[in-house]
Amino acid sequence: MPTPDFIRELRADIGHRLLPLPGVSAIVLDDEDRVLLGRRSDTGLWAIIGGIPEPGEQPAAAIVREVYEETAIRCVPERVILVQALEPIVYPNGDVCQFMDICFLCRAVGGEARVNDDESLEVGWFEVDALPDMEDFAISRIKQAREGGPTWFEGIGGE
Repeated sequence: MPTPDFIRELRADIGHRLLPLPGVSAIVLDDEDRVLLGRRSDTGLWAIIGGIPEPGEQPAAAIVREVYEETAIRCVPERVILVQALEPIVYPNGDVCQFMDICFLCRAVGGEARVNDDESLEVGWFEVDALPDMEDFAISRIKQAREGGPTWFEGIGGE
């Protein structure tokens, strides 16, 4: 995945130190309640769609942009599923980032799923009971989206 220019500029000043960043992710469902996934070009793993908002960009607008950029699917955010601080990530070059993920439940409203940038090797729709192997990050968010209920916040009530 290409590093956004604003992060490169920050890295010039702070080096490899921890950089807290916003992140957005989405559980995108179609009219058959299938989940839109992309097989990431950096890891080769299937994953939900996500990315980093640009400076000043609203999170819901960012996820709509990310979904389209990566999959050519137009979507509408329906609700926030969860907000969660993720564990810090150390990249191969030594950069350390920690994302505050805002995950949205989105409904597909147009487009044909296809690889639309260099971040994915494949994209496709999957039945919830026939998902490919994925990280717990994606599986837990899909489960949360399917269960409904209020937005989930980690760390509330002793969790």
